This record gives sequence, structure tokens and C-alpha cells, in this order.
Amino acid sequence: MSQENTKRTTLAVLIDADNVQPSITEGLLAEIAKYGTASVKRIYGDWTTPNLGGWKAYLNEHAIQPIQQFRYTTGKNATDSAMIIDAMDLLYTHRFDGFCLVSSDSDFTRLASRIREEGLLVLGFGEKKTPKPFVAACDRFIYTEVLVGQNEPDEAGKHRPQRNLKGDARLVNLFRNAIDAASDDGGWAHLGAVGSQIANQSPDFDPRNYGYKKLGELAAAIDLFDIDVRTSSDGRSRTIFIRDGRRKA
Repeated sequence: MSQENTKRTTLAVLIDADNVQPSITEGLLAEIAKYGTASVKRIYGDWTTPNLGGWKAYLNEHAIQPIQQFRYTTGKNATDSAMIIDAMDLLYTHRFDGFCLVSSDSDFTRLASRIREEGLLVLGFGEKKTPKPFVAACDRFIYTEVLVGQNEPDEAGKHRPQRNLKGDARLVNLFRNAIDAASDDGGWAHLGAVGSQIANQSPDFDPRNYGYKKLGELAAAIDLFDIDVRTSSDGRSRTIFIRDGRRKA
């Protein structure tokens, strides 16, 4: 999704403080800004407990509103219920184009599905341990590990995980299916269209999960696809196209 099309998108950001680390805050808000404007930023938890103390330094700095929810019964997550109720109240105001649900808890699966039923964008954020049903219920799901730089490559690429990308059947098939869906008669597909197709297939797909900042870098690293960088006639812009390397010219 391009920034040009999303600058005015109004988003409600709802954070489950019990299931998110405060260290992701800056990366989280920067990521959300790529999709639109966070008009509402709320974080839910029992702020009388010491385990949420780490969040307090971030709340004022980033204008995140803490919502107090006491734990009435041990073992029952009242925070989830409060967050879900607020989300539905905000949904029915019809003031938002999308919601950002920040949690690794599968309890928000039905909430994500319900919001999407209204035709709104749902962005999920959680750790890699997040149950797959919640991931699949979102339009996009970003793993919070990449927001704190754990998988970000440095300039020399030293922090990229060593893996055989060619041998990753799921990854290769995601690319091949997306290229097939977006390609012209010659087999070439615009890289941006390929990225959109992959996101439709797999909400949690992100080049950063593989140690690359950009989709084109990841595609080139797989080393199974032809890459064609085309420069406009005026030389001011470049467009990247990709083709399955098995296709003959």
C-alpha cells in the first residue's frame, strides 16, 4: 500500500499492554504512520500493577491514552474485554478507515474479523508466537520483532539470518503465485503489484522477517527470479519488474 494513497487514512490504535513490550513503541508508531494517521491511541491494562511500569515513560511522549482496567478475577483477562468493547464503540462511530490491534492474544481474532466485515482495514501487530487464526483475520500482520531492529540488516548485511531462500518452498511459491497473478503476456509483473498479491495470500508476509528491508532485495536474494529495472524516458523514475526465472524469453 503506497503512502500516497494512505496519508489521510484515519486509524484507531488499540494496544494490549499485557501482551506487548514497551520497547516496540517508536517502531510501532512509525510503522502505523506508513498506513495512515493514528487519530486514537489507547493502551489497556491494570496500571496499578508493577509489571506495566515500563510503559509509563512512553505514554506521555507518544500521546498514548492509558485505559485502566482492574483485574477482577485471577485468570480472567478483563483487559481484552475492555479493549474489544472500546473497539466496537469506535467502529460504530464510523469515523475510522481502519484499526490497529496490537497484541499477541488470539482472543482478538473475532474482533479483527468483525471489523473487516464492515469493510475497514485491520492491521495486526504481535510477536511471532501469535496464533495463526488472529494473523489470518487481519489484512496485514506485522511481527513486532522487526520493529525493534532484531531482524534489520546493517549496511553490510551482517545481521541477515543465514538461510537457504531457494529451499523455502512457501516463500518461493508466494512469489511465483503472485507473479503469475500480476504478470503481463511476457511474464513480467510490476514489483508493487506482486507485493500486493503476496500480502493478500499471506497477511504476515514481510521482507524484514527474512532480513531484508525491501521486497526487491528479498526477490533478488532468492536468486530464482529475473529482475528488470526500467527507467522512465525522462530519467527521473525507476520501476522494478520481476519474472519467474523458469520462464523463457
